[in-house]
Amino acid sequence: MSNEPGGPTAAAPDQSEALAPRVDDHPNTGRAAPAPGATALALLAAGWLAAMLWSTREAISSATAGVTAVSLSAFALPGVISAALVAGAAVGLAAGEPVARRTERVTLRFAAAVGAGLLVGLLAALAIDLSYAGDVTTRTIAGTTAAAAVIGGALAGARNGAVVGAVTTAALGALLFVVAFSLARDPLFNLFGAGDTQQSLINAASWVSRTESLLAGLIAGGLAFGYLSWARRRAVSDGGEAALRWPAYLVAGAGPGLLLLLTEVIIRIGGRSLIDLAAALSEADAVAQTSLGTSRVDNAIWVLFVGALTAVISFGRTLGSPADDPQQ
Repeated sequence: MSNEPGGPTAAAPDQSEALAPRVDDHPNTGRAAPAPGATALALLAAGWLAAMLWSTREAISSATAGVTAVSLSAFALPGVISAALVAGAAVGLAAGEPVARRTERVTLRFAAAVGAGLLVGLLAALAIDLSYAGDVTTRTIAGTTAAAAVIGGALAGARNGAVVGAVTTAALGALLFVVAFSLARDPLFNLFGAGDTQQSLINAASWVSRTESLLAGLIAGGLAFGYLSWARRRAVSDGGEAALRWPAYLVAGAGPGLLLLLTEVIIRIGGRSLIDLAAALSEADAVAQTSLGTSRVDNAIWVLFVGALTAVISFGRTLGSPADDPQQ
């Protein structure tokens, strides 16, 4: 009788079994969502870098004088650096994801991502040295491109692969849009009232630039939201639990703008000698380099804020109303 359930001397349940959490209660809880399509993204980003390197080489090779080659190299440098930064991040993500699936050690993932970015940088620098003219301009482009790829790989070593994938996808989409938008610049100049006066040209150029930045931000934010939604569905379908809250969407939407700002920092540090050489050619070149630098920073800020707002608002529209919550 004393050992009956509820009796004063009934055997107490094993406390270790009662307190130990079951492994299958919360599968994958706390683990960051994986990055789907990382390999395809790496191939696209690497292809974009190769295309930018080829177009830059063609532009420099078509120059009829060394002075023109220096100017063209300075104009092409931002496109090459941004492509290298995105390619390093994408390839680093593709290299780090398999490591993340096999182990929880963040150091191994980071090392794999940095190593992949370093490989991209070395291959890009080698291609530049072999195909471009061997001068100070070539060395500047090669060194800065390699550094950008390594930095991109280091960024890919972040723990949350889904956010890195979203930022890389959105940044690549924004870069592709900017190139496609060049076809619409001349019609937009006329639409915004470009005339024969200098002031009308300046005003029209300002509106064209703002339109480009606004649309690029919207595209970046939409792509970031779409990628994270895809990552969340994939994680759930695999039996896991994707811990993606609104800060992840905020960072992913703002990420492309942050990468553009980082590109500008890399240019002004690693490519300073080339930019100064181009600016020293003439007063007009100096004004052009200053104006382009300011325009790139303004564009990055627009993409940052518009992309962040677009991603967060898109995520907010997927949330249910508090009145629909049965616990309220």
